[in-house]
Amino acid sequence: MKERQSKSANPATTVLGYGSQGRAIALNLRDSGWPVVVGLKKGSKSVVRARKEGMSKITSVADAVKQAKLVVMAIPDHLHGRVFEKEIAPNLKPGTTILFLSGMAVHFGFVRPPSNCDVIMLAPHAPGLALRERYLGDRSVSAFYAVHQNPSRKGWQTAVRFADAIGIKKSRLVKSTFAWEAVGDIFGEQAVLCGGLAGLIQAGFDTLVKGGIPSEHAYLEVAYQLDLIIDLVKRFGIEGMFNRISVAARYGSYLTGPKVIDAHVRKQMQKTLGEIKSGAFSKRLNRLGESDIRVLNKKIKSLSRPALERSARKYAGK
Repeated sequence: MKERQSKSANPATTVLGYGSQGRAIALNLRDSGWPVVVGLKKGSKSVVRARKEGMSKITSVADAVKQAKLVVMAIPDHLHGRVFEKEIAPNLKPGTTILFLSGMAVHFGFVRPPSNCDVIMLAPHAPGLALRERYLGDRSVSAFYAVHQNPSRKGWQTAVRFADAIGIKKSRLVKSTFAWEAVGDIFGEQAVLCGGLAGLIQAGFDTLVKGGIPSEHAYLEVAYQLDLIIDLVKRFGIEGMFNRISVAARYGSYLTGPKVIDAHVRKQMQKTLGEIKSGAFSKRLNRLGESDIRVLNKKIKSLSRPALERSARKYAGK
């Protein structure tokens, strides 16, 4: 774990939200010696967890912002505009730094920060759980960082100091822009890392089961080994991965891969990218309410199968 720093040397920091990413950031900052206030909406269930985990200063969003020299926007993206207008902007002190974990709200105009505040971004390439685990193990993930407004001329320096405090080394920082991060992140989630990957896994699972392969076997073939392949890609690239698998796997991939990810798939990816760049997706996201989220959580079940979920639970950690 990182050595604790003198609190007097670090800015009074407010973390708004205590979900996966907000929790990891708040705990990592605290353990690095930064003075942290957690800002949560009234009635938030996260208050109990934050208290159990030793966060001593927990208050409303408005009060937390009033106390801050650095405000970390760790609330869900679709709420940024509404919360910023009602509870953050009226309570910001001149010279406060506002730090975003993604570029979406600023790039698509849902948040328009005052000109007397630094506006910076640090977007870790890991979910909150991994960010916390890496911090505790003194290992670093990578992250994009960017500066949108810099009236103090210290925005880049603040981003690097903040990254270090949550366990991200300077050598793992990749300079970006709010626009690049916003468009790339949304597209990556939808088309490849989450939506696309889940769809590919499910299609493969369904095909094998329909072809007479037991569901548990199908899960082990199309999902369980993914982390091993992804690790090879991350370490050696796509060509390097192919050079480290069997001849049968390599030959079959060459024949079949382009048939599965064909011109139709690429056309759909281009359409998706266009909707993201135009702001159409972010506008729909920005309109989501609590009832919409509840409906979404029910509908998301249709993207998997009970048999696959049972196999995933059975082999978790094995």
